Amino acid sequence: MDGDPRARAANLSCWSGPVLAEPVGGGITNSNFRVEDGGKRYFVRIGSDIPRHGIMRFHELAASRGAHAAGVSPEVLHDEEGAMVLQYIEGRTLRPEDICEPTTLERIVPLIKRCHTGIPMQLRGPAMVFWVFHVVRDYAHTLREDGSRMLPALARLIAIATRLELAVGPVSLVFGHNDLLAANFIDDGHKIWLIDWDYAGFNSPLFDLGGLASNNELPAELEEMMLQRYFEEALTNELRASYAAMKCASLLREAMWSMVSEHDSRVDFDFVAYTDMNLQRFEEAWAHFEEM
Repeated sequence: MDGDPRARAANLSCWSGPVLAEPVGGGITNSNFRVEDGGKRYFVRIGSDIPRHGIMRFHELAASRGAHAAGVSPEVLHDEEGAMVLQYIEGRTLRPEDICEPTTLERIVPLIKRCHTGIPMQLRGPAMVFWVFHVVRDYAHTLREDGSRMLPALARLIAIATRLELAVGPVSLVFGHNDLLAANFIDDGHKIWLIDWDYAGFNSPLFDLGGLASNNELPAELEEMMLQRYFEEALTNELRASYAAMKCASLLREAMWSMVSEHDSRVDFDFVAYTDMNLQRFEEAWAHFEEM
């Protein structure tokens, strides 16, 4: 990210006069700020393209606009190259333990379905695809170029990814968020909003469902409930196996995202520990999948 993101946020052309940009924590692929102008609060995202992670800001902007039109995300009020100004939501950022509350999960599943089916009806311009197995193969190429500490593990991980891709089988295509961390949900007391569309793109619904479960460590009974609520029909063993394969792939992608970030991120974050944690969780999920 070039220049000073805070200065950039404070000097956007949309402000009525001098403003202060107050940093908001949580951003790894962008810098976030809260700005007050004319008695109103705004949320500002500053970030450039990150091709190594498949992040293209033109598409994040289009996805953000489509998500607002579909009723799932705050409104984009202004944009400039590498910057978005959004409606500020007064609310509580969710935590993994919140996602594991059945009543909260009951509210989130319809939101995910609205994302999947509603955004394609509103999306404009070129649209990206997020196919996790392409992502992990591309990460493997990047890690080889970087001389990553994980080089000895790559051949096995890609071989497993190939088996998982076959196990997922044919998929329905929806518009996925593809980064369902708890911190990307905001509850304003009346409505839950879904934010941060860096990785959005057409995908299988199973990736978002598997990602929601793996990122927030849903207990098995809540995973079953989540799948029942989403598909609204009796679950088959074939669907369960496809879902389990995609959940493994979600954990593998998260681990490999962190491996790449070990080399190129300037964020003060322990990526090595995050890589190792997600690899351990991936291995556990993979062992469970092999036993199915």
